[in-house]
Amino acid sequence: MRHGKKFNHLSRTASHRDAMLSNMAVSLIMHKRITTTLAKAKALKKFVEPLLTKAKQDTTNARRVVFSHLQDKFAITELFQNISPKIADRPGGYTRIIKTGFRQGDMAPMCFIELVDFDENMAKTQKKATRTRRSRKSAAADAPAAPAAEAPATEEAPVEAPADEAAATAE
Repeated sequence: MRHGKKFNHLSRTASHRDAMLSNMAVSLIMHKRITTTLAKAKALKKFVEPLLTKAKQDTTNARRVVFSHLQDKFAITELFQNISPKIADRPGGYTRIIKTGFRQGDMAPMCFIELVDFDENMAKTQKKATRTRRSRKSAAADAPAAPAAEAPATEEAPVEAPADEAAATAE
């Protein structure tokens, strides 16, 4: 019986499961987003979030503890130099799981898991794109003239003509 054994074993031995979660955590740290099955993503979330919490304090002991789980010095460098400053003020919830559908071969539920602070599309503060204002006349003068055969006749009609006719009829 499996009383008190709450986590998902993922149909693997303990050593295989630990190695797989370690490799997936390294991939998540290096690429900021990975695609996997839903069960593996949930197991990875439980595995990697305590490591991210530990990485918020940049001490020798924290580096040794995280390295004992990940076994990849490039991932440790990325984690402590780039990721930990961005998540320093976040109290938890460093990853996000978004379901993407089902795998074609066996209909396994698929998703991607990503680091929350590294997704610009879902960030709360959108970065404003700087726009420069240009008049249409100067843009038309600067652009080379297109041959008449390529341009459709509907685009050549002036846009302001109906407003001029409406003003003439109103007088």
